[in-house]
Amino acid sequence: MTGLAMPKPDAATLARRAEIVADMKIIVPGEGVVDAVNGMRAFETDGLTAYRQLPLVVVLPETTAQVARILRYCNDRNIRVVPRGSGTSLSGGALPLEDAVLLVMSRFNRILDIDYANRTVTAQPGVTNLGITHAVEQEGFYYAPDPSSQIACSIGGNVAENSGGVHCLKYGLTANNVLGIEMVLMDGQVLRLGGKHLDAEGYDLLGIMTGSEGLLGVVTEVTVRILKKPEAARALLIGFPTSEAAGQCVADIIGAGIIPGGMEMMDRPAIHAAEDFVRAGYPLDVEALLIVELDGPGPEIDHLIGQVEAIAARNGSTACRISTSEEERLAFWAGRKAAFPAVGRISPDYYCMDGTIPRKELPKVLAGMRAMSERYGLGVANVFHAGDGNLHPLILYDANRPGELEKAEAFGSDILRLCVEVGGVLTGEHGVGVEKRDLMGTMFTQDDLDHQMRVKCAFDPNHLLNPGKVFPQLRRCAEMGRMHVHKGQMPFPDIPRF
Repeated sequence: MTGLAMPKPDAATLARRAEIVADMKIIVPGEGVVDAVNGMRAFETDGLTAYRQLPLVVVLPETTAQVARILRYCNDRNIRVVPRGSGTSLSGGALPLEDAVLLVMSRFNRILDIDYANRTVTAQPGVTNLGITHAVEQEGFYYAPDPSSQIACSIGGNVAENSGGVHCLKYGLTANNVLGIEMVLMDGQVLRLGGKHLDAEGYDLLGIMTGSEGLLGVVTEVTVRILKKPEAARALLIGFPTSEAAGQCVADIIGAGIIPGGMEMMDRPAIHAAEDFVRAGYPLDVEALLIVELDGPGPEIDHLIGQVEAIAARNGSTACRISTSEEERLAFWAGRKAAFPAVGRISPDYYCMDGTIPRKELPKVLAGMRAMSERYGLGVANVFHAGDGNLHPLILYDANRPGELEKAEAFGSDILRLCVEVGGVLTGEHGVGVEKRDLMGTMFTQDDLDHQMRVKCAFDPNHLLNPGKVFPQLRRCAEMGRMHVHKGQMPFPDIPRF
């Protein structure tokens, strides 16, 4: 672990490790418990690899009943639990704790129901995002949210983080495509929220669970909406002499009432890295590249292509290439989808950020990032979900050089502060986790955070699910609204306060 502050391990839990492991093996027999150090190494981190920590024990249940027994057991004995999907989280949301059971849901990997009449799929949470599309594509359907990690990320993890992807501009994030879930509370209760119907009456508990980052319950089943594939789709590669011009083009396209299926932006370092990696045919003499995809009936696409070309020309575009086949369209996207691993070839390490801003502020934020890059002495490659203002700056650094990781983290924090300053938010789809936890106060007041904490208390009153994530201060529910320091003595002095 680095200097990141996490909850202090509970000595009583650590002392009972052998007993806990033995009990877990009774609940999940066979090979469902991993307690050897070498075996647990595979689970010590997630996509935010700067932070690592071995868990108390790794448990891989296969049934909802097993999940319920594990959570009830831990709740009764005051043992912390960290839920984990495929481990692709980029915010440290699945970072283990030394005194916590790591509950890995990867064995929940079956599709349970495909209902074309209602256009839904019900799947276990360990099914990959792309696996849902593969299951229905022979009938001309697909699942719209498509994170770049879709080949590996799980649908349960998508629910936890409210994941998006390159096509979320037109078709929405996970929250817009999940219809129902089965979940288990910390006390072992099994609940169903939503279903194949469009909406349910009462409080929007499904909306609360989507994006809750494993703090409220463990999802054991997900029902999602599937869509019919559009009649046609074509993509444009448009190059610009400056990132500001590309950013203005994005705003003008949306301002003209055109909602592309996807609209992505890359700057020069990202363009060159992706082209060297994938050979997608990207222009290399531009400072910024837009990928604009238009889908629907053929005549409508032709009309919109003409409009987008005209808007791009008014913003000084210097290159424009339109896909002429499905293979070429997919090649355009292959470079963007591979941008993250491609950047890994030009820098020993990179730190992927995730903030969201109003589209009109893109030129200002890009200029601000350039100034920060010079100040910190670290490069940055930018890939954006440009249509909805979701930024993914990749800060380039070398972890083997003393102090560079700390500089990269400080650089990233400054980017996120700038996003909030211009009216944006700390995260678009990666979640808060541990990465942005200590920045929550830049966006929310204490009253805001207290109300969010009250939701946490309603689901998990003992704060045993994924503690140390999202909230910058670890508290028990008994403390809510009652913090009082008397003669220098705080209540509950044993609780870490970050």
